[in-house]
Amino acid sequence: MSSDDRTELSTAWLIRAGKSGEREDFNLEHGLASMGWGHIPDLRGLSGRDEVERLMQAAAPNAREKSISTWANQLWTLFDRVRVGDLVVLPRKATSQIALGVVTQEYCYNHDPEPNWRHAVSVDWRRTDVPRTAVKQDLLYSLGSALTICTITRNDGKWRLHQLLKTGADPGARAKPASIRDTDTDAVDIDSDTTDSAESAIDLERIGKDRIQSHIAENLAGHELSRLVAEILRAEGFTVDAAPPGPDGGIDVFAGRGPLGLDSPRLIVQVKSSPAPVDVKVVRELNGVLSSQDADQGLLVAWGGVNQPARREMRSQFFRVRVWDADDLLEAVFRNYDKLDKELQAELPLKRMWTLVED
Repeated sequence: MSSDDRTELSTAWLIRAGKSGEREDFNLEHGLASMGWGHIPDLRGLSGRDEVERLMQAAAPNAREKSISTWANQLWTLFDRVRVGDLVVLPRKATSQIALGVVTQEYCYNHDPEPNWRHAVSVDWRRTDVPRTAVKQDLLYSLGSALTICTITRNDGKWRLHQLLKTGADPGARAKPASIRDTDTDAVDIDSDTTDSAESAIDLERIGKDRIQSHIAENLAGHELSRLVAEILRAEGFTVDAAPPGPDGGIDVFAGRGPLGLDSPRLIVQVKSSPAPVDVKVVRELNGVLSSQDADQGLLVAWGGVNQPARREMRSQFFRVRVWDADDLLEAVFRNYDKLDKELQAELPLKRMWTLVED
């Protein structure tokens, strides 16, 4: 059996890097998928999951029994069930992208003083910048689990994640015989007696953003995305000149302060609506246009985000160029929505709602 065939048969794990993504950079740089719980010793020295639960109870005596059980089960799952050859998917918080890799070494315990990555498996991270916009909505829903670690199975999720790993694109679920369609398992499947179900452990904020992004991708693609960006800048007090449809010479929107748009900061904006990450060439082109147009700052709106070389290039232009990926654009929509053109609001109908934050 080839290595690719073995990978196809392996389990697909979602393993998060902290509630705020605090372990993302370290994990990707060091080839790890890690968990915190630094006060829990090497699991190889413990008698079993029950002992992990007792140690967690001692560390968090005021936590709910269900929470303690869930935490212990997730940490024990990393130790007991994640195997070499399994696929790991990491929805990134910092960049709104998805990292994918393959486990190369099973559980290890790091004695580093930093407690945030004590418990880990080694991962060969093969893709670190797959944009969420390249993933179809039903699979994004599975990736919206709020659990730290879980398997992905619903809607042909395991196979589709392997295709994402190979190609960077989500082909969608394969057709299933009618006789087995009703037997699909939950998107998240870890010992249901000791952890929350998929339905009760969903990140509602993330799911909401993904649905809005899907709507924008379907209804405001291409030049329409430039129109949305122009309206946002108008709402933020800029005088705006948006290029008409067609070749734009690398500039989709001119924006400046003052009644004529001549005052600083003077912006030039380039909008890329492709779901693929933008490469470093686009960033360099924007820098060149910035100088030729005597603009103060450049804004690159990259719906699919930017790849790692482009991100490094932008660090060297920190005071001249900024990037908005799909999530950044959504945040700009949210803070300006009430001031957007009514016709645009009708094309992008949004409603604010409150929900309880669960533990």
